[in-house]
Amino acid sequence: MSGSWCVAGLWQPALGWPRPRCVEARGRLRRMMEALAPFGFIYLGILVDAATIVGAAYASRALYDLLTLGIQPDVEPVTSVGALVALLAMLSTLQRGEYGLKHFAKSSGQVARAFSVWNFAFIAALALGFATKTSSDFSRGAIGVFYLSGFVSLALGRRMLTGVAAWLRRTRLTPPRRVVAIGLEDCLTTLRGGPGDHLGEAVEVVARIALRDHRAYMADDLALAAAAVRMYRPDEVYLAIPWARADMIEACVDALIRTPAEIHLGAEGILERFGEAKVTWLGEMVGLQVTRPPLSRLQQWEKRAFDIVVATMALIALAPLFAAIALLIRRETPGPALFRQKRYGFNQEPFRIFKFRTMTAMDDGANVVQATRADPRVTRVGAILRRHSIDELPQLINVLIGEMSIVGPRPHALAHDQRYVERLSRYARRHNVKPGITGWAQVWGHRGEITNDHDMHKRLEHDLYYVDNWSLWLDMKIILMTVLSPRAHSNAY
Repeated sequence: MSGSWCVAGLWQPALGWPRPRCVEARGRLRRMMEALAPFGFIYLGILVDAATIVGAAYASRALYDLLTLGIQPDVEPVTSVGALVALLAMLSTLQRGEYGLKHFAKSSGQVARAFSVWNFAFIAALALGFATKTSSDFSRGAIGVFYLSGFVSLALGRRMLTGVAAWLRRTRLTPPRRVVAIGLEDCLTTLRGGPGDHLGEAVEVVARIALRDHRAYMADDLALAAAAVRMYRPDEVYLAIPWARADMIEACVDALIRTPAEIHLGAEGILERFGEAKVTWLGEMVGLQVTRPPLSRLQQWEKRAFDIVVATMALIALAPLFAAIALLIRRETPGPALFRQKRYGFNQEPFRIFKFRTMTAMDDGANVVQATRADPRVTRVGAILRRHSIDELPQLINVLIGEMSIVGPRPHALAHDQRYVERLSRYARRHNVKPGITGWAQVWGHRGEITNDHDMHKRLEHDLYYVDNWSLWLDMKIILMTVLSPRAHSNAY
């Protein structure tokens, strides 16, 4: 046995000192953990969701009954409800494919995803309880406590999973996906292919294989490329070939399809602008979908239902305040209490926005002068209303009509819209969702007078973030920031 070492049943020459058996065992254990980590994480996510929801169901009912009735609840009916909600939440997450490591790569967005999953599971469970006439077994107070505690528990569990995912990446228990890049030499030299991390999945280009751009050499080069792929055993093969070279792409696919690796066709440069491009079928036509509506049909209905409920409740609650403000405006200056001005809304369709009149002027049309600090046109009552954004509250009527939303990019006067849609190429994307009474740009202080293009760029950047990242949780966060954050009312004059 001296001079050699037995590894995995094969005799290999020993290089220096023989490796101890414990080192070999640790190596095998690590490789096994690397292989099992992605699958184990999925099961861990399911277990954490189930435990947090069932635990929250029992804890909330026990706390409510002890405080109100002084009794300990039965375990079985409470845990069965928790198990039902947990099952619905897990099925929803599995259907979305969100138990994978890549969805827990960043802490941002976890609360929003948990909120969406929780609302679906909770509302579906309530509907089932109503349909089977079992919801009456639980008091409204207990249901309300479970809703809040369940959401908080689910969100905390998801944050814990984010920490586990970060630990797996730090300890390198999730091996990088190995990629072999094949293509024309000039395409390979511009390929960003060092070790990188995108959406939680580390990627490493282990080899770059250049093909000669000549038909006579194509067969030989592809045979060598296929042999190299079999030798390196990558997870993916990346073809860095211009789309105009369909003959070369087809030849590469024919040669590499026999290798056990995924084949990816490198995107043209323009596709770097679109993060979610995918192949779709339109009847008999195949195409590449590069953009999508910001909100799906279900999300549109969800947002509309939220708008109707909030606008209706707010208008009823604020009716006395509206009457008092209207009286103060009429007493200070002659003219109507409400002011209507044309704005562009969803799909750049014009509508008339409602506001409390805060100025002596009522400009509308091609020449609208923005209010400035210490503007003499602003009335005394109007200055107070504008400082606290109370003049915007009549837009709840626009929300109820369906022309606006509670949250969305703030609509600008037609003259300002027309000016900036020509100067900023992405400006019109603000109109892909309904305008809002408050918005992501406003709560971060990007509101009021626009003195230069930089001001509009910052506002547009925040508006497009909202368009691309909408969630009901984000809407609720913006509403809370509008009410509580002083920054939301800065530059209001």
